[in-house]
Amino acid sequence: MAQDLKPTRSELLKLKKQIKLAKSGHGLLKRKRDGLIIEFFKILKRAKSIRQELTEQYKTALQKINIARTLESDLKVRSIAMAIKELPEVKVQARNIMGVVVPAISASEIKKQFMHRGYGFYGVSSSIDEAAQAYELVVEKAILIGEIETSMKKMLNEIEKTKRRVNALEFVVMPRLEKQKSFIQMRLEEMERENIFRMKRIKTKAAAA
Repeated sequence: MAQDLKPTRSELLKLKKQIKLAKSGHGLLKRKRDGLIIEFFKILKRAKSIRQELTEQYKTALQKINIARTLESDLKVRSIAMAIKELPEVKVQARNIMGVVVPAISASEIKKQFMHRGYGFYGVSSSIDEAAQAYELVVEKAILIGEIETSMKKMLNEIEKTKRRVNALEFVVMPRLEKQKSFIQMRLEEMERENIFRMKRIKTKAAAA
């Protein structure tokens, strides 16, 4: 604010309203930031659990496919895999977590019954069927972990953005407004003292006349 301008009471009132609004916004953003952090750690805890499950299921699936390859042959396993025609349909929708839009991923018919896998009843050993079932579980978990990790990234971005806004209000906007308010109050007080002094001089001159 320029030092040679004379501030007014209306400017002071306007600044006080701006400060009140900034403080209110700062409080809301802090609560949002804290809420997002809590939700993020909930998702992180779930992600760790799902990752561990995925790792274990993938190990199991590898063991089962290796058994099937040993009992049958690589060629037969590949030919049976090529016989599967119905692939799962993945759908991506959206859901809202504290104002953050995150994906909700779903897939149809990942886990199938034996007769619905597409490779027929005859000429297929139980080892191949067990391997297929194990990999279906892996795919389910992989889709779920994809949803969770994408949600975590979006949550982290929103947390960082909210933190920047909180810091901007706390360390830039609010101090600047407070400084302007202090300056206006000081100038108004100076102007009031000058007016009082001027009025006294006028009265003194009038009394001496």
